[in-house]
Amino acid sequence: MLSEFDLIKQFFQRARPGRADLGIGDDCALITPASGRQLAISSDMLVEDRHFFKGADPFMLGHKSLAVNLSDLAAMGARPLGFTLALALPAADPVWLEGFSRGLFALADAHDCELIGGDTTKGPLNICITVFGELAPGHALRRDAARVGDDIWISGTLGDARLALAGYWKEVALDDADHAQAALRMHMPTPRVALGLALAQQPVAHAALDISDGLVGDLGHILAASQAGATLDVDALPAGPVLARQALDLRRRFTAAGGDDYELCFTAPIEQREAVLEAGRVSGTTVTRVGRIEAEPGLRFVATDGAPLDLKLSGWDHFS
Repeated sequence: MLSEFDLIKQFFQRARPGRADLGIGDDCALITPASGRQLAISSDMLVEDRHFFKGADPFMLGHKSLAVNLSDLAAMGARPLGFTLALALPAADPVWLEGFSRGLFALADAHDCELIGGDTTKGPLNICITVFGELAPGHALRRDAARVGDDIWISGTLGDARLALAGYWKEVALDDADHAQAALRMHMPTPRVALGLALAQQPVAHAALDISDGLVGDLGHILAASQAGATLDVDALPAGPVLARQALDLRRRFTAAGGDDYELCFTAPIEQREAVLEAGRVSGTTVTRVGRIEAEPGLRFVATDGAPLDLKLSGWDHFS
């Protein structure tokens, strides 16, 4: 039987130089950002049977646990530095821990983001990661920075994660190949760190956030914080490749309010359109212009031809 400290040493403590001044093994980690930089800090919790299914693939779960946190750094335009991991486990299963840690560190290494500490305990499966990044003061892509006249942009594609969930719940009939393709977006999202850095460095964008609870709900946070409204071209929303083959009503609902996309929604002035497209090119990320920020409060939906759409859409609420 693995003890708590054996578990940490075998699966999470790595014999390699890192960015932290002091990492795993003491009461606190010590980390120093580069001179003249700000720290960006975010936490996300994943709970079994709430954020992921019981029996989820541990490699994919390790990836997703860190990806959702890196996505928050991307939304601020911050470069990842390190992270802590608090892990409650029903049992210290070496097979599960090997898969989980492998998925976790594969993504961490891809973004040069070091595990610097955390905690483990016995209990229902619960994963909480706190991530640390750095950025130049005044360059953060804050939610309260959208301005009237800004374009609204989306990275990547939307809706396949929600379509996969609909397949699991038998709301939609999908063949095995389509469901497996869509489910990859649900289980292994891609944090848009490179795009966030490209948008913040000059800066190109004004406001940004990552889309975790559905575009409609998350864009609403930008509108509330910026005291503005918006018009959204629902048919311009970039559907994932599997969702793109579904009926129009389903495409509209799942791109606009699906959730679990972990793409970036950001606003930028009209004169920065070419710079936004260049940020997409240098980061290897597609970007799509889908609406505009307006002075009139509220969120309005239109079709491609500009005709108003009466859609009843809302984001995910963890307590609903």
